[in-house]
Amino acid sequence: MTTFITRLDIGGTGPRLAVKDLIDMEGVPTTAGCRAVADDAKPAERDAACMAGARAAGVPIVAKTNLHELAFGASGVNRAFGTPVNPLDPSRVPGGSSSGSAVAVATGEADVAYGSDTGGSVRIPSACCGTTGLKTTHGRVSLDGVWPLATSLDTIGPMARDVAGVVTGMQLLEPGFTPSEITARTVARVLVPGVDPAIDTAVDRVLAAAGFDVQPLRLAGWDQAFAMGGVILLAEAWAADHHLLERAGHVGDDVATRLRAGEHVTSEQVEQARAVQVAWRAELADVFTRVELLAMPTLVQFPPTFEESDDVHLATLTMAWNVAGVPVLTLPVPAGGPLPASVQLVGPAGSEEALVTTGAVLEAAALAAG
Repeated sequence: MTTFITRLDIGGTGPRLAVKDLIDMEGVPTTAGCRAVADDAKPAERDAACMAGARAAGVPIVAKTNLHELAFGASGVNRAFGTPVNPLDPSRVPGGSSSGSAVAVATGEADVAYGSDTGGSVRIPSACCGTTGLKTTHGRVSLDGVWPLATSLDTIGPMARDVAGVVTGMQLLEPGFTPSEITARTVARVLVPGVDPAIDTAVDRVLAAAGFDVQPLRLAGWDQAFAMGGVILLAEAWAADHHLLERAGHVGDDVATRLRAGEHVTSEQVEQARAVQVAWRAELADVFTRVELLAMPTLVQFPPTFEESDDVHLATLTMAWNVAGVPVLTLPVPAGGPLPASVQLVGPAGSEEALVTTGAVLEAAALAAG
């Protein structure tokens, strides 16, 4: 069971960085956590564009991290390279797909890690491992040199133990990034069914403790956004990765099944999904004229055991935000038991600066309540 696929010893000063192994680094093979890729992988000829800031800063790079194979899963289970161990409870999944990145920062093996998020892949492992992560606005961080899953949904973002670490990660990804001086005050609490009551209670308690003006909100387009996100993801993943299925037995059964499902998505279904996406973004744009940020749990349940885990269930509260293309900060909040809950703060496109500032206030309230 491994956190890292490739250990590195790239010296430097500053925060120690770990990089998800679907991001190219010059001189290091990119495996995407998949034997069908790894068996023929050559050392990358150049860095992915998102590595430029870290290289310029000269930070130490400790490893390329493990992931759910091809980034196509929410449990973080990887049968080819082993599954990173959840530091909160080894019997529970680490969350995916950026499992190794979450475990690396949770255990202190890295100060900052880069992850990718297509349907929740930064936020789900952060929630499972009790850490903090930022899904960035779609298109804000370049995907050049990143192994694709679904390019209209894919994003790169930082992961760390706390909000300050996420800010450091953003400053590496985007030199000059500066948190806002203004903290959001009006927050809409997004209400959805099926969440463990203990998690809902934990989220509501910390929002109140932070002193926000909290307004309940139900989103009419929520269910359709989730469903159509799945359609887009399957279609684009098939287009990107179906050629790997030619290597019989070199793609895990779970990922191979998902890839094959994408073959049957029609162009008419994709067109319908895009229409839903447009309507969903319009609905959120209207909401953001009335409130500054949205808040809701990251997971409907506490991190499940390996026997209980279901990838679709894990992504229930995360996928719709990828369809929207907006940034989302995830951080842990106390829930009165051995495992923390996790809250998502959602902002309009390009609002990462405000999200981290407001997230720091929420984090302080969580620590005080813990």
